[in-house]
Amino acid sequence: MRQLLFNLTLAFRAIRNNRLRSSLTVAIIGLGLMALIAILTSIEVLKAAVYSNFSSMGSNSFRITNDVIKKKKGMGAGRSVSDEKNISYDEARAFKERFKFPSIISISVSGTPIATVKYASEKTNPNIRVMGIDNEYLQIADTKMEQGRNFSDYELYSGSYTCILGNSIARKLFKKPENAISKLVSVGDIKYRVIGVAEAKGGSMVMNTDNVVYAPISTVRSVYGGDHSYMINVMVKDISLKANAAEEAEGLFRVIRKLPLGVTNDFSINQNDNLVSNVLDLIGYVRAAALVIGIITLLGSVIGLMNIMLVSVAERTREIGVSKALGARSATIKQQFLSESVIISLLGGTIGIILGIVAGNLVGLAFHTGFIIPWLWISVGFTLCAIVGVVSGIYPAIKASKLDPIVALRYE
Repeated sequence: MRQLLFNLTLAFRAIRNNRLRSSLTVAIIGLGLMALIAILTSIEVLKAAVYSNFSSMGSNSFRITNDVIKKKKGMGAGRSVSDEKNISYDEARAFKERFKFPSIISISVSGTPIATVKYASEKTNPNIRVMGIDNEYLQIADTKMEQGRNFSDYELYSGSYTCILGNSIARKLFKKPENAISKLVSVGDIKYRVIGVAEAKGGSMVMNTDNVVYAPISTVRSVYGGDHSYMINVMVKDISLKANAAEEAEGLFRVIRKLPLGVTNDFSINQNDNLVSNVLDLIGYVRAAALVIGIITLLGSVIGLMNIMLVSVAERTREIGVSKALGARSATIKQQFLSESVIISLLGGTIGIILGIVAGNLVGLAFHTGFIIPWLWISVGFTLCAIVGVVSGIYPAIKASKLDPIVALRYE
């Protein structure tokens, strides 16, 4: 321990005596590592932004419906394909009560896709979809309120005639969404009191969410009948657990549907994660490219630091001769130069890591993500710096330790 402290003291003294050269070397290593850590931190920020933003597109949720995409016979001995049948309300309720995986579960049903909504002399085209939902649906669908509120528990379970209008409907009938609150609108032959207006979300190939009227699921059941097929929506908080949740949901729903072994599912679990997977694959390629760039940068740092240490050995030849003449062993000289090389490398690495984290998180300001500290890459960076210091210093240290003290004392 005493020898280590002595070597560190000599190393810091040598660095202080050669401030300009040491500072330039620290800057070279720091800039190289800063670029690497900044890129890797930016990638982590982008991943966090992808997980956050794509959750609104259903990347962290899945839906159980009665749609059967493939129905093929002859899938093996003793196996058959069940006929498609509706998911009943009782089955959906049983799933919601028995599914214990950490998640949020919602039950919804489509009442009709061809409703007309009227208010006073204004009315929409007959292309409005009426959806029956519970109080978790809007959260899973990432539908926020522009005006008003969500359904209360009393409204959901009592079958009250209240509704939430899609943004396009509210603007068509009332010009401004805030004017719709507490008004009575006619959906078909039934009058509903408007309690909220959803934010505009736009449409997709499946449906335009701005042309939807949301009503309590019990109300839609009583108005349009209870023989529709219900949809079960499941959202997990951690996207990495979605595959496990989907498998567990499939097993439970087979039990609820009483499907025997050897019979394929008469329902489908639909997931919308192809897009997020493609984006994350692209980010993975960027990370691989960043690692290649980082390796090249670190190789340059190794060469630069080794040259600096060789110059240091040449400049301090007489000093090394004096130390050996006074009794310093070759091992001590070697440890001194190795310590100096590692310290310079770690100083550059520390500065580079700090600046890299700050630079990488500047990207997060554009994506509104939290401050991310890539602990894995920090530990990798420190390890690489230590390796760079040892690799760069080992040859100059050996060269210094093998100097003949007589020759060294004659050196001018």
